[in-house]
Amino acid sequence: MTSSPTRSPLRRLTARGRDEAHRVASPLELFFDLCFVVAIAQAGVALVHAIAEGHAGEGVLDYAMVFFAIWWAWMNFTWFASAYDNDDALYRVVTLVQIAGVLVLAAGVSRAFDDHEFLAVLLGYVIMRLALITQWLRVARSSQGAERTMALRYAFGVLLCQVGWLGLLVLPEGGRAWVFLVMAVLEMCVPPFAERDHPTSWHPHHIAERYGLFTIIVLGETIAAATVAVKAGIDENDALDELLPIAMGGLLIIFAAWWIYFVVPIHGHLRSSKQAFLWGYGHYLVFTSAAAIGAGLEVVVEQAVGKAHISTLAASSAVTLPTALYLLTVWGLHARYFKVGIVQQLVLPVTALLVICCTFLGDWAVPAAGIVAALAVVTGTTLTARMAARTRGEPVRAT
Repeated sequence: MTSSPTRSPLRRLTARGRDEAHRVASPLELFFDLCFVVAIAQAGVALVHAIAEGHAGEGVLDYAMVFFAIWWAWMNFTWFASAYDNDDALYRVVTLVQIAGVLVLAAGVSRAFDDHEFLAVLLGYVIMRLALITQWLRVARSSQGAERTMALRYAFGVLLCQVGWLGLLVLPEGGRAWVFLVMAVLEMCVPPFAERDHPTSWHPHHIAERYGLFTIIVLGETIAAATVAVKAGIDENDALDELLPIAMGGLLIIFAAWWIYFVVPIHGHLRSSKQAFLWGYGHYLVFTSAAAIGAGLEVVVEQAVGKAHISTLAASSAVTLPTALYLLTVWGLHARYFKVGIVQQLVLPVTALLVICCTFLGDWAVPAAGIVAALAVVTGTTLTARMAARTRGEPVRAT
């Protein structure tokens, strides 16, 4: 939806139709996504530093916490916009405030990792969430009946959760992980609670496109981070021979990640709110693992040039484990619904297992994982082509 000079700059925030034709992402939504990548990049840099210094467990925990704040704020905006984007002046201003919030969050990522100081992260998160509350109150003002109740439930639930997040500031450091776990569960309970009597009118095509675009952006950030790391290794250490196989393996992994995600259209599976909730929540693992692959490639590069004080096995696992998690999650969320027969169903799970096995191949772990991921794409494409040929009654040729 785009604004017209003849339209009022302030309009009622009413629901859009789920069957609206030609629904695509708006320029504001694309801008929103690009700004969120700034925070994802900061989280990735901090994760690289933690793993390279031998603090992988602590770094992964901090990464999971920070990424949840980024992902949850993005996801809430995405689903809200799919149902209620009227593109008036106030809607745009409130969305820009949410973007400002994620930039504040991004500025505090390094302190959250290094000093376990979450004030800036929490402040940025609160800014984003208060802006969302404003949007839901606008919906409540523009609606009535069950829809108004739903909007007020959202506003109240989001506000209540913000109070709970203050526990990260006042509780001892040892209890923060439990606060995060409890509050993350409560946050994810807000949408089912709010929509139990009146679901929002999100658009399946639009939601699938928004998630796909964000996946592309995260994979793009992964390529950018890995490229910068390889370039620095070559410039500073003249290590082209050591880094070229890593670069090629990483590129194959990322190309395969893109191919596997987009090989099937998922919007047809999003037929109910229950299916959509599970699918949307599951993308936390898709996004975190995709971003972590880039961080892992940076770790492998630093280990190869002697800058990371960890073993080759530990560095390799920083790439292979998130790659395996990505493959399994994409398979679980939507790829498996389009597979026919046990052979097709097993391609991605077996690939994930083989990628994990590549961890133990020393300096060739990443190149081997890349080859395995590429072969999975070839295998899946071949099986699909043969199935299509049988369906059409064409002779199946050996390849």
